[in-house]
Amino acid sequence: MSEPQTEYDTPWKDALERYFEEFIAFFFPQAHGDIDWQRGYEFLDKELQQVVRDAELGRRLVDKLVKIYRAGGEETWVLVHIEVQNQEESNFAERMYVYHYRIFDRYKRSIASLAVLGDERAGWRPDRFSDELWGCEVNFRFPVVKLLDYQESWQALELSRNPFATVVMAHLKAQETRNDARGRFSSKLYLTRRLYEQGYEREDVINLFGFIDWIMNLPAQLEQDFWREVSQLQEERRMPYITSVERIGIEKGIEQSRQQMREILLESIELGLDLKFGREGLIILPEISEIQEVERLRAILNGLKTVSTLSQLRQIYQPAT
Repeated sequence: MSEPQTEYDTPWKDALERYFEEFIAFFFPQAHGDIDWQRGYEFLDKELQQVVRDAELGRRLVDKLVKIYRAGGEETWVLVHIEVQNQEESNFAERMYVYHYRIFDRYKRSIASLAVLGDERAGWRPDRFSDELWGCEVNFRFPVVKLLDYQESWQALELSRNPFATVVMAHLKAQETRNDARGRFSSKLYLTRRLYEQGYEREDVINLFGFIDWIMNLPAQLEQDFWREVSQLQEERRMPYITSVERIGIEKGIEQSRQQMREILLESIELGLDLKFGREGLIILPEISEIQEVERLRAILNGLKTVSTLSQLRQIYQPAT
């Protein structure tokens, strides 16, 4: 029994927005101590989209630009550019460099570019971009966190109350159980039970469960079994946090996020068709717009990087029978 295609980008984006300070504390503790959290922070998502709108197609959707203030009484603010990369990408380091200098060119502020790699190839660890010609040299380095490394410190994850310990555990277990529905059922139930054992507040239980529920989706029958177990767990602990109302809200939130991602992908595909094929490319946009599955749209967007004709692109979403 196999599970449906897992989509990681949106739940990571939601978790990062809800728990930004905890994200920095968990993955980049040195940076966390240098930020004045009392002054707050501001996400500059629209500004980032404007900065990189003409960047190469196929970029991941989990990228954030955040305005923060440094500790120590400094009045100036700086920027944190964050990428959560869940698929291996050959030009990732170059893209990090391009985003960095474009952001600097726009704001003329110091920028920290930080990357979290959530892919499954242990040896893929891009952390620098360099170029040299006739003595003119560029050497750009950026901090990288590899989620696979946390498999070696699983016990520490289990003991941590930082929300991103749960996020990392769910991410790794989702990858590990991709083709093992029964194993995923057990892992999902364990991680859900842990939310109650860690003593999280009700809101955190609901938020973190939403992440777990999204990326550890189950076949219909096992999903029913899972909810029976959750109901029993809540009765035993007298903590009815995830009621039918919250469950409906979570499901609606997931569906709404999927629709938002679908709209973003369609906009990117439209731009790609126009850039690569001109008006002729836009002829096939109506038929692509009929596609509901996010993963098929993502495949089309990625395909735009390599195809040379519209017929080749059509083969991606209209395979021969």
